This record gives sequence, structure tokens and C-alpha cells, in this order.
Amino acid sequence: MTASTDRPVDWPKVRLHVVTGKGGTGKTTVAAALALALATSGRNVLLCEVEGRQGIARMFDIDPLPYEERRIAKGAPDADGRAGQVHALHIDPESALLEYLSMYYKLGRAGKALDRIGAIDFATTVAPGVRDVLLTGKIYEAVQRPRGGRHKDQVTYDAVVLDAPPTGRISQFLGVNSELAGLAKVGPIKSQADKVMELLRSPRTAVHVVTILEEMPVQETSDGIAELRAAGLPVGGVVVNLVRPQELSPSALALVRDDAVDPTAVTSDLTRARVDVDAGLVESLVAEARDHAVRRQLEDEQRALVAAEGVPTYELPRLAGGIDQGALVELAQLLRLQGMA
Repeated sequence: MTASTDRPVDWPKVRLHVVTGKGGTGKTTVAAALALALATSGRNVLLCEVEGRQGIARMFDIDPLPYEERRIAKGAPDADGRAGQVHALHIDPESALLEYLSMYYKLGRAGKALDRIGAIDFATTVAPGVRDVLLTGKIYEAVQRPRGGRHKDQVTYDAVVLDAPPTGRISQFLGVNSELAGLAKVGPIKSQADKVMELLRSPRTAVHVVTILEEMPVQETSDGIAELRAAGLPVGGVVVNLVRPQELSPSALALVRDDAVDPTAVTSDLTRARVDVDAGLVESLVAEARDHAVRRQLEDEQRALVAAEGVPTYELPRLAGGIDQGALVELAQLLRLQGMA
């Protein structure tokens, strides 16, 4: 399946796609699929993670990622069959701090000495907010990287996808540089913090929220969107993940919910299909259908709440075979067909 070129892309100007969501909604899966979807027509995409879980490595069945950009996959092909490249980066705060000291303070070997005496560990685990400042700073560098920069072996990316912290702390994570800029009135720290916040609050960034059609994740999605808006951070779309197949038509669901199913008719249909049938089997099937109908009604109610947020929404199915790279390509194509990439 190739994506249609007739469907306009919802985020043509976005360079940084931040993917967040409540734990268990599949945000890492969605981030990986989005990276594959964006990597078309020869485009280079960087997929980043910052939580130390090595989720990208597990998703693509590769060795744990170091603090180094590595090409891990080809993107989903476009209508002409052209694919781009997906690179990945596992950002850890200790390595990011050493790089920061080298880039902005020219410490070189002195930075390594700080690491040996424990100053790096102190800064990244004890000092409030420093960890998130370093992580967002590295993401900023990847997005802003100029073509033909000082490191000729560095790849310039057309888009960066961040597998971000959960919805409950996404506003704090993305807004930490704003607090730092308020504390540091002058100097390179304030300048860097201001530049990061300028990117994060600009139309070049979109924060996408992943949810599933259950009450708690949908409520957390609503709360997260409200917090992002209050912080002046750009809300992207909502990806409704793990959507169950719709086995029954609306009219059939209504019959089941209203207990209007005729057991005799069910028995006759099963008999014509040459299924050994008894009253217990029919009762069990009707009860299962009723549970499905109730579940579908609850999902439709949650879907309406998601739609009420007034942002683009996308749906991805629950795949029976689990998630591997082939499944990620399938999900990427679905995101492109729906206009997310």
C-alpha cells in the first residue's frame, strides 16, 4: 500500500514532532511509525528518545543505541516508490552535558575530568531541571543543524521526531528552558535557553498526543492539551492508537444493546452454517456480542471527547501480530494516508 498524494499533509512546516502520551498508549510505537512516515522522497529523519528505556532499539530489533546518531531503517515509500532514511539517537544527559561543555565553554579534557570527580552525575541528577535542559538542548541542535556545518560527517535532518516523556510531565519538560532563561539574566546559558524556547513555541514544532479510547487516557489527553496551550506550546494532533476492529454494524450493535436479538434466529443461522449448536453456545455468543456493543458505545463516547479538542485526529488499529518493523511500516502508511505525514 502506498499513500495517496491527493491528501494534503497537516504539518508541512513542522520540523520537530514531539510525541507524548499516557504510559501504555503506545507513544514509542507511534513515534517510530511517524518517523518512517516522514522519511519519504529522500528525506532524512532523526528519531530521538530521552527516557533511557532503549525503546527504539527494541522496536527495531537492534542493539542498544549509544549517544551517537545511527541509520536504522528506510522510510515508507511515497507514491513514486521513493523512501528516505531514518536515523536514531538515544540522548542521555551525562553525554549531552559533556558535549554542551565542549561546544559552549571549550572545556575539552576538563569536561572529562569533571565526569571523573562526579560533577556530571551531580549536575544531571541533583540540580533541578538541568537534565531536561540538556536533553532539549541536544534536540534543538539536531533541528537547527546547518547544512555543511563544522562536522562534515553529521547528517542534516528534514524532520526530527522525539519520543518524549509522558503527558503528565510534558509541559514541564518542554518549558524548563523558560524557567532557566528567567534565572540566568545574561550570558550563554540564557541565550541558549531563549533559542530553545523560541523553537519549541514556534510553528516549526508540534506536540502530538497519543491516546487510546479509554476514560483515563482520554482525560489525561485533554488535561495535557490544556496545559500545553496554557504554556504557549504548539498542540499538534491526537493519535488514537490500538483501535479495535468494528465487527458489528451500528444497527446490529443497537439490537444487541437493546436485548432485541432473537436466539432462535441465531440458532438457525448457526445450523445453516453447519455449526453444532446448543442453547449454552447461543447464550454465550449473545452475551459476548452484548459486551462488545457496550465496549463500542464507551469507545464512541471517548472518541467524541477527543474530537471535541478541535485538533486533527488520526486512528491506528490494534495489530493482532504485535509490533515489528513490518507492522511499523504498515502504521506509517496509515498515518500518511490520513495526512499526518
